[in-house]
Amino acid sequence: MSKYYATIGLEMHCEGSETNSKVFSPAKNEYSDIPNENVVAIDMGFPGILPVVNKEAVRMSIMMASVLHARIPEYMYFERKNYYYPDLPKGYQITQNPPEECVGNGGYIDIERDDESTFRVEIDNLHLEEDAARSTHLYDTTMINYNRAGAPLFELVTKPCIHSADDAVSFLEYIRTIYQYCGISEADAKKGQIRCDVNVSISEDENSLGTKVEMKNVNSFAAVRDAINYEIQRQSDLKDAGRYDEVVQETRRWDEESGTTITMRSKEDALDYKYFVDPNIPKYKIEPEWVKEIQSSIPELPSERKEKYINKLGLTPFETKKLIRDKSLSDYFEECLQLGINPKEASNWISENIVAYMNKNELEISDIYLNPKMLKFILDKLSEGTISSKQAKEVLVKVLDEKKEPSNFINKENAQISDPDELGKIIDEIISSNPAQVEQYRSGKDRIFDFFVGQVMKNTRGKANPITTKELLKEKLK
Repeated sequence: MSKYYATIGLEMHCEGSETNSKVFSPAKNEYSDIPNENVVAIDMGFPGILPVVNKEAVRMSIMMASVLHARIPEYMYFERKNYYYPDLPKGYQITQNPPEECVGNGGYIDIERDDESTFRVEIDNLHLEEDAARSTHLYDTTMINYNRAGAPLFELVTKPCIHSADDAVSFLEYIRTIYQYCGISEADAKKGQIRCDVNVSISEDENSLGTKVEMKNVNSFAAVRDAINYEIQRQSDLKDAGRYDEVVQETRRWDEESGTTITMRSKEDALDYKYFVDPNIPKYKIEPEWVKEIQSSIPELPSERKEKYINKLGLTPFETKKLIRDKSLSDYFEECLQLGINPKEASNWISENIVAYMNKNELEISDIYLNPKMLKFILDKLSEGTISSKQAKEVLVKVLDEKKEPSNFINKENAQISDPDELGKIIDEIISSNPAQVEQYRSGKDRIFDFFVGQVMKNTRGKANPITTKELLKEKLK
């Protein structure tokens, strides 16, 4: 633990994956393992190109700004941010330039911690821009994949108002779920759709800011937590040793292998990107009626589902958090409810069995064969007494493993025995074959009851309905 007061600001980049085309070009906007498949002349920056704004990307940015309680400007325009890098073939990026008008200005969002306490994150701005291409460095060669070039990129910039690595990660995780719930992005870090720049400073007290150190392109939430904690400790150690002059404003990168941050470049002077309004993209008015229409279309957000699950469905906060953290999982649960599955039962089977299988096999809910209708079929057979709870779990795993309908694994041979007449005959034979144990039970030794249950299960190879078995045994042992 550092004795200093840490202040953290975040710049979260999320690639909008749910538009059909890129933000300024008609090229396909979709993930592909084939390099340079989704590329047109505009993405490559060829002479004479004319970008056209994707209205759907603007709609998504206005929706996100509204969720963040940000102010939406009357007019929208784009600027050129001029710099050269191999993944930016035009030599400039089409973006919006804070502190000028962005699609979202100011705002805030309240975040809940694991202990159910909350904290507020103040938003500086949300702006819409184009993504750059992707560089892959191999030995002494750099290869460029332009599939990502020109994809809609939403950059969310917070004010320096976060004070721990855990709070920073909680914020990022929640914002990711909002992108997913709003249908803006898959927000999949494995596909490079989420990246984060982290600014960290430490000071003697909460009323002052220290020297800001920026860490670029941290690619996972776990890495964000580790990078922040490392940087706080690094700066604290330097100050404790009296080496104040070594805590300088600079840009560093997080190195996963060594678990350290490494200097990239000094930032004593801010880079001059020579912003100017892009002359090829006209300034246009954002009509208030359109904004209202977008705001009215905002879908049910994680916080709203949480309230519904706890207050209307009777789930615990712990159960609810498991479900709403991933929109696809929450949607799966919602479909189970529509089919009439009991909310508590659906939650238990999803959280305890399906998620456990997914984690073990490193799968997403969209990857598994078992759909809500199949789960309902299994649970119906369980409630009818056709199969036991143990058998239901076995059937579920077989469906997931073998990718076959659950009816393939439920038949007469493995079905649970629930018929009272059939079970009664078996119990009569067991009672008549164990007179000593019967006498012990009738003399008050209640624990011997489990012996009879075990005999029935042994005799039926575990197929006897346990509830019916116990009821019949109690009646016949009298």
